[in-house]
Amino acid sequence: MTTLWLDLETYSTVPIKHGAHRYAEGAEVLLVAVAVDDQPTDVWDCTQGHADWRERLQAMIDSADKIAIHNSAFDRTVLRHCGVHVPLEKIEDTMVMALAHSLPASLGTLCDILGVPVDKAKDKSGKKLIQLFTKPCPRNWKIRRATAETHADEWSNFTEYARLDVDAMRDIHGRLPRWNYTHGECHLWQLDQGINDRGIAVDVDLARSAIRAFRRASGSLAARAASLTGGAVPNTTQREKLLQYLRTVRGLELDDLTRATVETLMKSDLDPLTRELLEIRQQASATSPAKYGALMDAASADGRLRGTMQFCGAARTGRDAGRIFQPQNLPRSPDWFDGDVQEQTIIAFKSDCEDILYDNVSERCAFAVRGCLVAAKGKKFVIADLSNIEGRVLAWMAGEEWKIEAFKAYDRGEGADLYKVTAGRILGKDPFDVTKSERQTQGKVPELAGGYGGGLGAYRKMGGAVFDAMDDEVIMEIVHAWRKAHPATKRFWYDIEGAARSAVRAEGESFAVREDMARFDRMQGPDGVWYVRCRLPSGRYLCYRDMHIDEGGKLMYEGLNQFTRKWELQETYYGKLVENIVQAVARDVFMTGMRRAEENDYPVVLRVHDELVCEVPNHNGYEADVLATMMSTNPSWSIGLPLSAAGFEGLRYRKE
Repeated sequence: MTTLWLDLETYSTVPIKHGAHRYAEGAEVLLVAVAVDDQPTDVWDCTQGHADWRERLQAMIDSADKIAIHNSAFDRTVLRHCGVHVPLEKIEDTMVMALAHSLPASLGTLCDILGVPVDKAKDKSGKKLIQLFTKPCPRNWKIRRATAETHADEWSNFTEYARLDVDAMRDIHGRLPRWNYTHGECHLWQLDQGINDRGIAVDVDLARSAIRAFRRASGSLAARAASLTGGAVPNTTQREKLLQYLRTVRGLELDDLTRATVETLMKSDLDPLTRELLEIRQQASATSPAKYGALMDAASADGRLRGTMQFCGAARTGRDAGRIFQPQNLPRSPDWFDGDVQEQTIIAFKSDCEDILYDNVSERCAFAVRGCLVAAKGKKFVIADLSNIEGRVLAWMAGEEWKIEAFKAYDRGEGADLYKVTAGRILGKDPFDVTKSERQTQGKVPELAGGYGGGLGAYRKMGGAVFDAMDDEVIMEIVHAWRKAHPATKRFWYDIEGAARSAVRAEGESFAVREDMARFDRMQGPDGVWYVRCRLPSGRYLCYRDMHIDEGGKLMYEGLNQFTRKWELQETYYGKLVENIVQAVARDVFMTGMRRAEENDYPVVLRVHDELVCEVPNHNGYEADVLATMMSTNPSWSIGLPLSAAGFEGLRYRKE
């Protein structure tokens, strides 16, 4: 088995933040670093003396059994634009291998974590050389581009840095676990790469129109803010001036003006002027213009947006992460913003008359972002979403039989929705007699906050204004009532943490939870560090590097902090462990549905949380019900899990 180790250094005038596909359209390959098996790394300077590098590299790729690349989506895409084909089935991607085991994506960070010897001084200087040679020079420089001719000594060091990158990748490859790098996961990754390459069409005209609309609205909002404050606050986006005005004139002491802070403040009694200023602030600080800009900047020459999904990008569970315009983080539109309202809003934007029709243009801009994603000519979108997948997986794994039966009854059209069922169980009422208010306070909020052991803080966070008005004691009564109604779930929490703690203490043993729904063990990685692994029903593992119990009895592990984005020791407990497991199982169900869709000629163009967006021929042979059935058909390992999905069709992306 011959392995080709490969890495590129490239130049492009397109910023890499616009995505690999847009970047690659104007990219030039500067250096190709290659090695075969354990032979020394060779670096080809494609700017001098290696005019035939394409033919040479293609021959090496064709003859190799495996091609090892770190972040292969980038190198593969750049090479495709240069006429060099890298077969997906041959690739071993060290970045994907790392992500599949909850390790970070960065090559440098992996070197630190896995103990790969790296000369820090060379590594630091190497990053400076990349900044120097791979993009245009700053505007205040006399030259527009640094080359081997303008910076001969630096270019020599740059070549050596490319060599070191391949050497580091080879070392990392030998230190990475392989538990999740299975045939099935590799096949899913290959499907993912095809989906990212396929992309989705963008209505660039709408994006431009929405940005124009927002700018006009921003001008009006700024003028109104200046009028209300006598010129003291020319624009509410000027944070410090607004804070000072609110403090000195309106008597409000605020540390910040984040959306969450302002929303909380708006629930209190405010004088009309202050309230209007804060409303203007919320409208003027909307993030949607950045989304529209990202869509325009990243769209390829053919008008399609590519590379929006990172396989296994969610650090702990293996779920997708969004890239470029972050489709997972699009604002949630209200029920009233349906397909008809979306289309009316888009027409208004494109006609430049939105200010006549709408009071809150910023809000419309935020809700209309999804509409920028459109089906190609002669095509339509078929979209389907798994229903309450996390709630269903948790009930199934925990063995909460009454809830499993309630899900099944609802799916048959015989039972009430689960929020009413839960409220009825807590209140001792028939679910069909549960009022709207009871459904919210005793059903919906407890279901959202309670499943992973959430207490007072979680209920307040998810409960909104209704729970803000409740005393702590009243909320805790609901917390305890939900837990009493879910004895199997509560037992599952503690059994999961108990199994994890047992695995920490006992090398060579495994500890099953509830008929092998989850099984914990302790396994040494190739780099010598011990992991606690949780085997999921699908056979995939959740991996907790260096999990241990500290002197205070806390369960700790090494991981990526989701807030600081740093690799550090983190504490976990039953609620977080169960959340990881349930979300990971939900991911495995979802990915099975994605595979079925691809195999049955429903090409996927976007994945958002538990939703598949497929672009199919615009005729009756392709239907949302068919896609929903594919997504809700149980994988072989999930017998008894009640699954349901629903969908719709359209020419633009939207939420149903």
